[in-house]
Amino acid sequence: MNTLENVCVVIPAYQEANRIGDVVRSIRERGFKVVVVDDGSQDATAAEAAAAGATALQHPKNQGKGVALQTAYRYVRQQGFSALITMDGDGQHDPDDLPVLLAVARATGAPVVVGNRMANPAAMPWVRRLTNRCMSALLSLLMRQAVPDTQCGFRYYRLDVLLAKLPQASRYAAESELLLDLAARGVPIASAPVRTIYGSEKSKINPVVDTLRFFGMILRYAARRRRG
Repeated sequence: MNTLENVCVVIPAYQEANRIGDVVRSIRERGFKVVVVDDGSQDATAAEAAAAGATALQHPKNQGKGVALQTAYRYVRQQGFSALITMDGDGQHDPDDLPVLLAVARATGAPVVVGNRMANPAAMPWVRRLTNRCMSALLSLLMRQAVPDTQCGFRYYRLDVLLAKLPQASRYAAESELLLDLAARGVPIASAPVRTIYGSEKSKINPVVDTLRFFGMILRYAARRRRG
């Protein structure tokens, strides 16, 4: 049974100096330890995260969300945590939902729990909603598991199911590739209802470039599966 003492919250962040401090403080107030990976920001993201009580790791240059998550996974494993929760650093994920992810993990025994925003997606921009539904349907088909919101970065992972060598994608497609890898190894993936807070922040996802990267990842994954 995971407790707050052995669950760490991980936040990959890029150019989030204006928001990351509030995000970290809100998580810390709920009793969680926080690791922020500053992925080559040119602003004070790392300093603001550290001042708010997080462990701040820094990349010398921007390498993408996938690489930032790999850095975080390695660090959390080295520190002896048994599980981690990933969140975004822009304030879109509500820290009040952290116990929801843990409760679903306990109730189902699933080693992976993915946040599900699609039960009430009215606040989500319609383009993102449509893209999310299409990508989630495709990934669920490939995984042979129903995961209604595969694009949600608010997730719980038990460390023992994360391999030392993580998937190859370096940017946003990395999270989808990780789900495919987990499903291929027979790891059950549960979902938990979470809220998303949309404010004035501008998404760092490029709808054209990152969609192409997503399908490129799918093709590479299919080729690897064929080769065995």
